[in-house]
Amino acid sequence: MIIKNLVLSHFGTNCYILADETTSEAVVIDPAAHGEKIADEIAKYGYKVKYIIITHGHIDHMMGLDVLKSRTNAIVAVSHGDSHKINSNSGCLADYFHTKAPETKPDKLLREDDEIIFGDNVLRVIETPGHTPGGICLYCEKENVLFSGDTLFNMSIGRTDFEGGSMKTLVNSIREKLFTLPDDTIVYPGHSGSTSIKFEKENNYFV
Repeated sequence: MIIKNLVLSHFGTNCYILADETTSEAVVIDPAAHGEKIADEIAKYGYKVKYIIITHGHIDHMMGLDVLKSRTNAIVAVSHGDSHKINSNSGCLADYFHTKAPETKPDKLLREDDEIIFGDNVLRVIETPGHTPGGICLYCEKENVLFSGDTLFNMSIGRTDFEGGSMKTLVNSIREKLFTLPDDTIVYPGHSGSTSIKFEKENNYFV
């Protein structure tokens, strides 16, 4: 699996483009901003985007959604728990950051253990509420990688002071669901650099 990372917007949000090396089928995780830039990067390599996945319903992870949907016509997949936030200015915090929510509607609602398949790759959905009620992570067992959204960062965790956030719930999600993954699992978060499950078990002060 090919993994490309674009750091977008003044929020420094990570947008991940994942592609199957044989079929060139791809998914985009969190089109944070600059949809044209993401689409151009995809076109440069000839990838065929099958899914656009939103890890949670905050505006800084989907400002490029409308453009990317129009350029790729990919299936937009979001957690069932955050689906109501996607097109709501107040729900996705667009009002708070003086911008607008995407107009694109979700095509697919994700739940625990659902699978996103592209080429020979499978991403398993792990529901990790806490940062938002419907936050999810995506785990690829074959590649031993986790895309953690705003649940788990390098030596940090997602903030819980916005509506629907809960520190207790978030810590439980990390301990009970993420820290049960293999220690050598590489973690690609929604912000900042990559880390590993082992490193976070040993060094993450918040958990």
